[in-house]
Amino acid sequence: MKKSPIILSIITILLLIGCSKDASNEFDLNQLTRIDISEEKSEKEFIITEKEKIKSLRKIISRIEWKTDIKPQMAENEDVKATLFFTYDKNMPERLTEYSIWFSKEDGSAAIFHREKNALGTLDKENAKSLKELIINN
Repeated sequence: MKKSPIILSIITILLLIGCSKDASNEFDLNQLTRIDISEEKSEKEFIITEKEKIKSLRKIISRIEWKTDIKPQMAENEDVKATLFFTYDKNMPERLTEYSIWFSKEDGSAAIFHREKNALGTLDKENAKSLKELIINN
């Protein structure tokens, strides 16, 4: 009987660790409240907080097709770095994740590297154009 509380405690700790690890890598796009943009080439930085733009960006981000455990092999630095801010509780700090984005001049698509998940995503020409209009031509 003495082993039951110890085993139960170990199982509870393992479940908590497992659940918190999964939760740390998942972001709910509905909680996206702000995006900081940094253009390396032009050295421009700006913040997007307008509700309509955030709503449009949520739709575009949800259309990214991800492949995990891939590091980008790009010939040049990213066109844009985007830091996404997620607010889950007004009394808690925002959660952040960073994307590096390259816009292809050849086919109009976009490649997105998600640093935290070590994943490479792609957007087709239409969605890449919309993304570029929202974050570069801000």
